[in-house]
Amino acid sequence: MKIIYRYLFKKFLGPFALTFFFALFILLMQFLWRYVDDLVGKGLELSIILEFLFYASAGMVAMAAPLAVLLSSLMTFGSLGESYELIAMKSAGVSLRKLIFSLSLFSILIAVGSFWFSDNVAPKAYYNLRTLLSSIVDKKPTLSIVEGTFYTGFDNYTIRVGKKDKNSVDIYDVLLFDHAKHQGNLTLTYAKRGKMEMTDDKMYMLFYLYDGFYWDESSNTEQADNNPLLRYTFSEQYKRFDISSFQFDRTQDDFYGNTNLTLTNKEIYKKIDTAKTTIAQHHEDRLDIFMNSCYHLKKFISSDSTLINKSDISAFSKKILTKKEKNEMLSRIIWIKNDFANGVTTNQEYTKYLYSDLAGYFVEWYKKYVFAVACLIFFFIGAPLGSIIRKGGIGVPLVITVAFFTVYFFISIFGEKIAKGEAVPVWFGMWLATFILIPICALLTYQASVDSALLSSEELYKKMQQFNLKKMLTKKKNESAATHP
Repeated sequence: MKIIYRYLFKKFLGPFALTFFFALFILLMQFLWRYVDDLVGKGLELSIILEFLFYASAGMVAMAAPLAVLLSSLMTFGSLGESYELIAMKSAGVSLRKLIFSLSLFSILIAVGSFWFSDNVAPKAYYNLRTLLSSIVDKKPTLSIVEGTFYTGFDNYTIRVGKKDKNSVDIYDVLLFDHAKHQGNLTLTYAKRGKMEMTDDKMYMLFYLYDGFYWDESSNTEQADNNPLLRYTFSEQYKRFDISSFQFDRTQDDFYGNTNLTLTNKEIYKKIDTAKTTIAQHHEDRLDIFMNSCYHLKKFISSDSTLINKSDISAFSKKILTKKEKNEMLSRIIWIKNDFANGVTTNQEYTKYLYSDLAGYFVEWYKKYVFAVACLIFFFIGAPLGSIIRKGGIGVPLVITVAFFTVYFFISIFGEKIAKGEAVPVWFGMWLATFILIPICALLTYQASVDSALLSSEELYKKMQQFNLKKMLTKKKNESAATHP
């Protein structure tokens, strides 16, 4: 018995390792495609790129694990069914339920490992990823001055080099436009030849220009009528450009330290408690503000000095208000009403923000559990379904895996959206995909345990052949009836 279980474990472990890294690679390429514009042309070192990919892949382990479990279980049990090994095991007294149960223990370990990884490693990886990405985005594109093209990488300058020697130092036919005054190409420097060098610390680019002239016809904003043309020639001129921003400078700030994705579930739970306390306090403050506003409005109407003399209500009832007093009273009432309405609107928006913030914490808290449970859900879909369809290899299992995971992914996204929008309770939105897949797991497990051939490839093929045969016979019968009426 133990030999069969060890054999089954080895049969499952190989496809799982292969499909896990395959799924991780696909997810990583999809992630990388989003940031390709931020990486290309920056002249980054290979170590920086590998570090970026490592941090990105660490955050995708929780999503790749369920996908790998589904595909590997389909491949394992489909291969066993196709080679009739499942029949041999059943004849030896090992039922399919025992086989599935033995591997389900390994799936539980995968689920626990996935949760631990997403709760302890992924938050730190996400923090390092965001800080590294921020440093990459802030880095300017690589300094690359090409012959015959205008280069705009330097602040307030545009440079065109007509020709460069092979040593990339000697340059000829140089045009340099100064845009510091933001008036167009009215200030330029031309040199027949020159040299282009970088300082040893790579912080400055030095230009030595020879045999040229300087031309400036920019206007003087302080004296609009006095715009002299400035022109002079030179035999040698020196220019220095700051290129420190072209260097990679790793960000060390703590800007991403408090985002939801960088927190463990223990830290998120503390945030949830704080958010609940803030909401409760806000409700109390909002009630006080509402009552105070109502009190001030009532006090103004009943005791305003411009309307009532010494709080004499009886005298006020007999008093005839002038037009000016009526307008003043109406204006103040409208002002108080608008102020009260604006206060209510502001409080509603702030309350909505507080609840949205709380929902965001709950979403991240539930998400780690959801992906861990998904490993078990997908195993109990893949294992019985693989034994039913009895197709090994990677072709048919891959198609089924993509179909199931796509449905699961879209339902999960939909559930997360409605949970954040407070259309349903957060727990219901986050577990919606799981609730939908659990009946499918139960149905497939039952069908596999009773040796149902409802979804087997052989039965489907036979039904297709029977359907085609009936269709052909019906067609021939109709043709015969039409020929011999």
